[in-house]
Amino acid sequence: MEEKLKKELGTAMVKSTGHAGRGYISEGQSYDTDTGRVFVKINHKDEAKLMFDGEMASLEAILQTETVKVPKPVKVIELDKGGCVFVMEHLDMRSLNKHSEHLGEQLADLHLHNKRQLEKQNKEQQTVGKGAGQSEVPVVEKYGFGITTCCGYIPQENEWQDDWVTFYSRQRLQHQINIVEKSYGDREARELWAQLQLKIPQLFIDVEIVPALLHGDLWGGNVAEYAESPVIFDPASLYGHSEYELSIARMFDGFSSSFYSAYHDKIPKAPGFAKRNQLYQLFHYLNHWNHFGDDYRGSSIRIMKDLLK
Repeated sequence: MEEKLKKELGTAMVKSTGHAGRGYISEGQSYDTDTGRVFVKINHKDEAKLMFDGEMASLEAILQTETVKVPKPVKVIELDKGGCVFVMEHLDMRSLNKHSEHLGEQLADLHLHNKRQLEKQNKEQQTVGKGAGQSEVPVVEKYGFGITTCCGYIPQENEWQDDWVTFYSRQRLQHQINIVEKSYGDREARELWAQLQLKIPQLFIDVEIVPALLHGDLWGGNVAEYAESPVIFDPASLYGHSEYELSIARMFDGFSSSFYSAYHDKIPKAPGFAKRNQLYQLFHYLNHWNHFGDDYRGSSIRIMKDLLK
């Protein structure tokens, strides 16, 4: 591995630090190089490059906003015997503790970044010399992402859509339901989904949605602290409804009340938030069902029944 990294990174020295870790999807290892310490994620699955390319694009997109700290991505490298590695900046991270409130503020700024860019663009277009001083960060008016990302190891359909409800229903929920159907042929899930998809638009009546850049998989295991700031990592980004971000956060706890208070000070809850939060959690329960099996079937069925009441 050291020789491969030396060649691909163009460094004279690559040496393992002995710091290693393993998650459900990938394993990781830190290396010292003559240009600094890096963290290398390793995955030997056939879809590893697709997964890491999506993660790298997600980190680059968040990094460009200058709103919340993420590890700087370096390079995705294909291995000679199959699989892939993803090289990124090494950060000495510790569990999120004293910077929870700060993270809430910064996450809200991330979600508001594109909206502010749109407002700035519209203002410039109404004045003489329009287009002057444009940001390097693209202004996005649709829902989706420019590259395939993976939530876990399942590829997500990110083709751009003009309408958020259409995007979320078809390219998030329907996609997961299709995998459930293929894997389990679950009749109850199929019948509940047939009813629920007709009701989904009702949950968004009079809700203003502006495409927001999202982390996409923000649970407690993907946040930490570094030096004097919070840091988020392992993203599966998309431009979508900001409320979607908070769904998996609430499923698995890991976030303090100060995090939510700081976030909602900048982005207040809109009417119907609780029901939509359930709808957004449905994606993650279905995704867990498709990753981990029947332990998550009950939660998926329960949420669909609750939403149909």
